[in-house]
Amino acid sequence: MPRNSQPSSAGSPPDPRGAERFNEERATYTVKGSAQPDIEAGVTAIRDTVRTLKPKPGVYRMLDARGDVLYVGKARALKNRVANYTQVANLSNRLRRMVSQTRRMEIVTTNSEAEALLLEAQLIKRYRPPYNVLLRDDKSFPFILLRADHKFPRVMKHRGARRAKGNYYGPFASAGSVNTTINALQKLFLLRSCTDSFFSRRDRPCLLYQIKRCSAPCVGRIAEADYAELVQETKDFLSGKSGAVQKKIEVQMAQAAADLDFERAAMLRDRLRAATAIQGSQAVNAAGVGDADVFALAAKGGQVGIQAFFVRGGQNWGHRAFFPTHTQDVEDADVLADVLAQFYEEVPPPRTVLVDRELPEQALLAEALGESAGHRVEISVPQRGDRRRLMAQASRNAAEALDRRLAESGTRAKINRELAEFLELAEPPQRIEIYDNSHIQGAKAVGAMVVAGPEGFVKNQYRKFNIKQAQTNDDFGMMREVMTRRFGRALEEDPDRDGDTWPDLVLIDGGKGQMSSVKDALEELGIEDVPLIAIAKGPHHGREGREVFHFPDGREKTLPTNSPLLFHLQTLRDEVHRYVIGAHRAKRSRAISASPLDEIPGIGPSRKRALLLHFGTAGKVRAAALDDLKRTPGISAGVARKIYDFYHPGG
Repeated sequence: MPRNSQPSSAGSPPDPRGAERFNEERATYTVKGSAQPDIEAGVTAIRDTVRTLKPKPGVYRMLDARGDVLYVGKARALKNRVANYTQVANLSNRLRRMVSQTRRMEIVTTNSEAEALLLEAQLIKRYRPPYNVLLRDDKSFPFILLRADHKFPRVMKHRGARRAKGNYYGPFASAGSVNTTINALQKLFLLRSCTDSFFSRRDRPCLLYQIKRCSAPCVGRIAEADYAELVQETKDFLSGKSGAVQKKIEVQMAQAAADLDFERAAMLRDRLRAATAIQGSQAVNAAGVGDADVFALAAKGGQVGIQAFFVRGGQNWGHRAFFPTHTQDVEDADVLADVLAQFYEEVPPPRTVLVDRELPEQALLAEALGESAGHRVEISVPQRGDRRRLMAQASRNAAEALDRRLAESGTRAKINRELAEFLELAEPPQRIEIYDNSHIQGAKAVGAMVVAGPEGFVKNQYRKFNIKQAQTNDDFGMMREVMTRRFGRALEEDPDRDGDTWPDLVLIDGGKGQMSSVKDALEELGIEDVPLIAIAKGPHHGREGREVFHFPDGREKTLPTNSPLLFHLQTLRDEVHRYVIGAHRAKRSRAISASPLDEIPGIGPSRKRALLLHFGTAGKVRAAALDDLKRTPGISAGVARKIYDFYHPGG
């Protein structure tokens, strides 16, 4: 499935072939009336949809009265599958609740069931329906990219869409594992990691050459053919031919020693040690496995944990634990199958996927993944040998990760109860929003909101606010602006607070002044029921390390310095500090590299470069006559007139 094209206005999934492959149709209309759960209304809406369906493969979406997606499912025969939801007596309690909220359905027909499975995973990732098993993981997986658009290719870490030309190796479980591998690769193969612009400006080797982590192709210290040989060795090593690469280095080292070229022999020795370091850093013995992803599931206490190992070329490239949500009343094998479909919606699958149990429709899932990847994908349960031992290790890790998760959840639940008691809340908060701002004497001011839930920080809910008021050193006014914008928008988008984006607690980094400004801002919006608390360092914080908590009514409280609740609140405050300071630094960095020419509409990087090359400075562009602007290479008469009019509005 393509991943970078945009959906059509009808909401169809992105696909360059459009109607040739998918045909989305609104099979019924929104049922008018109460949005309260009503099993009869839900069954009626589904029956109306069934009348329009044919026994074709496709995907269906169940929507509530507000138009929000409740569930996404796929079917080999849509008419038969959707009709099952009208047999209420045969449904589980979970599905009955879903049907009682359904007021409309949308249908997408596909050419095959495999296409339907791919589309189902894509739509689940897009809509996050409450009745689907969800793989909640906000972090994209990093890859190693060996660029192929330069005669001296660069090795680098890469996240996101894979548009650059080159070879991609991954996924790696974390940025740390990528950085470790790239550092070792630099010692082993001496490939450059600098940007092309940095490369083109060098007239002498940089520090990486001095510490023997780059071959300095920028200044001709290595021939293009020799560098190409290093690139090929890197590809072989990352593709699983590490043994052959190590053997080749050993032969070269022995030959250098025999030729009494001890400096080259020492360099080759260091490269061999780097290769050994990469092999020895594997926490999991994956020898003999080749390219495979390994998944094992553990279930306990109503929660599910899935451990994944990523193995490429017999090397373990890290592991990660997943904890999918909405798994109640769902069989473990179904949970694992749903997780695999969603995981590989963004990550290219290897040729082998190892699982710890048989999956429903396992062959169909393998067919769908193969269609997405462009090569055959095998899903299997290992029975013996290295693969079986690796699966046993993954199963142990899954159980241990789930135990840690349950222990942490218990601790968080206890701390949330203590938080509710300390702040005199009716019940433990499910959504906490923490606010802070950052600036230098009022300049480049930025506000920030971070969000914490029962299971930790919810990073896809973080928000930044570019302060728009007059740039003065007014912390209180800045906080007032941030709150007015945040809650003003909330009132527009969800005035009835039916969604999950209204906070149960607002935590402000500051003291009485910040509390007063936030309270006044919310009262002006007519909001008086959102709990507020401000956290500020006390008068003796340098000696005692205590924070003071300010309440809206003017009261103050403190916590013992060894209190777990105090540590939790400090962690929330520190996270918003980290986020807002990063946003402020980024804004300052952009301002440093900004040009007055950026303010002219229609002047992009190429035209800006042409103007600066011709005139030298932005000030000279401003002072230039119209005829001079027209003579600038790359600037048309129309663009020249636009630039002149921008600086001379009076003509």
